[in-house]
Amino acid sequence: MTATSASFGAVVIGRNEGDRLKRCLASLPADARVVYVDSGSDDGSVAFARGRGVDVVELDRAQTFTAARARNTGFRTLRRLAPEIAYVQFIDGDCELDADWPRRAIARLDGDDTVCAVFGRRRERYPARSPYNRLCDIEWDVPLGRAKAFGGDVMIRAAALEAVGGYRDDLIAGEEPELCVRLRSRGWAIWRLDAAMTLHDAALTRFAQWWRRNVRAGFAFAEGARLHGAPPERHWVRETRRALIWGVALPIGCVLASVLAAPWGFAAWLVYPLQVLRLFLRRGRPLKERSLLALFLVLARFPEAQGVLTHSFRQWTRQEPRLIEYKR
Repeated sequence: MTATSASFGAVVIGRNEGDRLKRCLASLPADARVVYVDSGSDDGSVAFARGRGVDVVELDRAQTFTAARARNTGFRTLRRLAPEIAYVQFIDGDCELDADWPRRAIARLDGDDTVCAVFGRRRERYPARSPYNRLCDIEWDVPLGRAKAFGGDVMIRAAALEAVGGYRDDLIAGEEPELCVRLRSRGWAIWRLDAAMTLHDAALTRFAQWWRRNVRAGFAFAEGARLHGAPPERHWVRETRRALIWGVALPIGCVLASVLAAPWGFAAWLVYPLQVLRLFLRRGRPLKERSLLALFLVLARFPEAQGVLTHSFRQWTRQEPRLIEYKR
């Protein structure tokens, strides 16, 4: 076992990822300790992972599946099997790990004990297959340096994760930024490195999938604001308010203007194309990407608002958390 692979283990989570999981497991160092956590797959994922000699945990189907629960289960299993491991690479089963990433990540963590987690560039495998895949690839291109949050793929210091109690099992979305709020409150730093990390297969080919993904995002905004919305963090308060303004309040206002001040009141709807134009005029990206971003950033406020309202309704009726799945 190399010094690098001896320093870290990997936790892979998945549900019916099929060939994507096969590519994921094949991308991990052959001598690294790997735990795969399965959330009710029926596509042979469990048998395949076991066939590769991977330690497999199948989550109890009687409880709600969440990525947070899967990661916590995998982390506890890894710590039990290999307590000497200092760092854990979390990776989703639809991603492949860059061969050089573990070395780069561990070097950064070894070199600065104030940093608890590092992540690099997650790229979309097939960005040209759909505008929704392209949007994912753009979304993951976050600024380099100190960051407020990481996503599903991250190399994290095991001791730091244990110290804050891991992810929140009950969160159906937004569990990574919520964890980061708690890590940063302990004085830890999170760093985005200038390095390739993972290749992701979003498999978003339909507008309905994109819509549900943004409903999920809106739900996460509302839950994050509920948990950490107080000052000074104000976690996702702005995003929640933005969704309600653009996705609920403004449409209601435009309808009222159209009815009460017709025909001139219909001009109120121009607020949306004007917002698209404003976003398009931002610099920093190629023309085609700016066009795509401008249109879909405005459109996204409607499913985000649906997600916020869904969260409010479930809180009010005290419903158990249910996944909002979009890969189907």
